[in-house]
Amino acid sequence: MTCKAELDNGISLEYLDQGEGEVVLLLHGLGSTKADWDLQKEAFSKDFRIIAPDLRGHGNSSKPEAKEAYGVSLCAEDMKLLLDKLSISKCIVVGFSMGGAVAFEMATAYSDLISRMVIVNTAPDFNALGKMGNQMIKERTEMLRSQGMEAMARKVAEGMFPEEDQAELRKAFYQRGSGNDLEAYYNSFITLMNWGIGDKIRSIEIPTLVVASDLDYTPISLKESYTSKMKNAKLEIINNSRHGVTMDQPEQFNKAVLKFFRS
Repeated sequence: MTCKAELDNGISLEYLDQGEGEVVLLLHGLGSTKADWDLQKEAFSKDFRIIAPDLRGHGNSSKPEAKEAYGVSLCAEDMKLLLDKLSISKCIVVGFSMGGAVAFEMATAYSDLISRMVIVNTAPDFNALGKMGNQMIKERTEMLRSQGMEAMARKVAEGMFPEEDQAELRKAFYQRGSGNDLEAYYNSFITLMNWGIGDKIRSIEIPTLVVASDLDYTPISLKESYTSKMKNAKLEIINNSRHGVTMDQPEQFNKAVLKFFRS
């Protein structure tokens, strides 16, 4: 069922709470919502209890006005406070894109909360993406200022789901994206692009599955590089998939992740 939590830091989060058993915390991507996990929630909740929040600035959760109220570390703090409020002392964390950044931050700041971790099509250092990162900041900033949130949502949706048979996925993601508050989206985006954990990645000992799509924005070589720096991580490549692997290849994704959960 869909629930609301008022956190001790003043942030209100809406979240899905479904199933019973070991807890799996599902963290969505930038400009989206817990709906990123619509094609996982039934499969995962058969044997696990899933908690899927809308992160701050997204969906039906709080959207602070100040830029200083955004950032990956604050989202990670929100997750700790949410778990505390729900009396959850340990869980599996699965993070997609920006949610993966939040998962990485949790792994360095609150490692005792995490039993296993799944990192999906993301990076541990958005502040070190070089020309690609700088170009992304430039293009998105200009588009938001000149054309607004709907144009941004359309561009992202078309990039993630360009195939003819992906029309429904494209439409659904566009609708989620176009509903964003522009300032909340921009503040979430720009603080994400300034974030990274650097050498802290080498200290992460949590058993980790890194999921990479063969057609993602960032190359497989990037995922191979940071997976090799982690003490207890392995890489799984999903073929014929772009950035939104939870949506464009749900069967492959679910099979790989559930196998890891049970290993």
